[in-house]
Amino acid sequence: MKRQLVLEDGTVFNGEGFGSEKQVTGEVVFNTGMTGYQEILSDPSYCGQIVTLTYPLVGNYGINRDDFESINPAFAAFVVKEVADFPSNWRSELSLDEYMKMKNIPGIAGVDTRKLTKIIRQHGTLRGAICSGDENPLEIIEKLRATKLRNDQVKQVSTKSAFPCPGRGYRIVLVDFGMKHGILRELNDRGCDVVVVPYHTTAEEILALSPDGIMLSNGPGDPKDVPEAIEMVERVLGKVPMFGICLGHQLFALACGADTEKMKFGHRGSNHPVKDLKTGKVALTSQNHGYTVKESSIVGTELEITHIALNDGTIEGLKHRSASAFTVQYHPEASPGPEDANELFDEFLSLVESAKQEDTKYAKA
Repeated sequence: MKRQLVLEDGTVFNGEGFGSEKQVTGEVVFNTGMTGYQEILSDPSYCGQIVTLTYPLVGNYGINRDDFESINPAFAAFVVKEVADFPSNWRSELSLDEYMKMKNIPGIAGVDTRKLTKIIRQHGTLRGAICSGDENPLEIIEKLRATKLRNDQVKQVSTKSAFPCPGRGYRIVLVDFGMKHGILRELNDRGCDVVVVPYHTTAEEILALSPDGIMLSNGPGDPKDVPEAIEMVERVLGKVPMFGICLGHQLFALACGADTEKMKFGHRGSNHPVKDLKTGKVALTSQNHGYTVKESSIVGTELEITHIALNDGTIEGLKHRSASAFTVQYHPEASPGPEDANELFDEFLSLVESAKQEDTKYAKA
């Protein structure tokens, strides 16, 4: 099954199709992880994107029931150098090809992913289309240049209604902007009584749930496309301890008066070094984002930079100077990736515990 990947700059890659046969359009990005393709394909933060995997062999350990980060994948397509037809792993239940056929998602193999990645690094993320090898690429390029990508990705992947994940510990309201299940697992492992709510839940609705803490999840797209979430963060800030991850980090920054901007090609992979400015410690982190908080916009706000990316110096962590709130741009729950930063969930619950002790002290007084 001949297939082609066409980029808006006129570049055309020819290859062999796998998965679904449908034609798709999306933003072409790359991920540098050596493993974890199942977690990548089920990460809602890739909503609508054509994901290039730089590791040359994909699908070799198949698909299993346990490693999904969401129930339904939201990414548009996979671009790989080689896809394994016969996976070998004791947990494997499906091949990658079988799974993508089942979910009606196309892929293209036989692509020089090294060359494609260098194009993206040089020109920035590009719109692209995966289509049949019979299509006229000139017509596809013309359509791509006229295509406006959707900006409602958070709406597409967020839960439609609130639901509980009961526990006997602290009540945490997890705002779902495209939540990875790894975040929920970390809170559940710590005994938290979690209530997951949709992205557009108001501050009043959240506070009515009597939370001990609020977590802002990861998610896809531009944080400025979710103004209702920015308003919500503004109104709950300082009332309940808060922890934000990835998109949640960016929304927190906007709510505090800072600004965000689109990166040239973003950070996507499981080996990004991040430095803690307080301790000097460097952690290897899992990341997936195409926007960043502008460092110059922090001046004059109540925000303090806590972490930076060693590769390019961009902001990777923030905390509020007076409110019990902090955020990180990377993924401390990993999945896939190293768990160097997993302790941040414990730091968050320590903030929650301190706030509860303060409330108890005032109540007794």
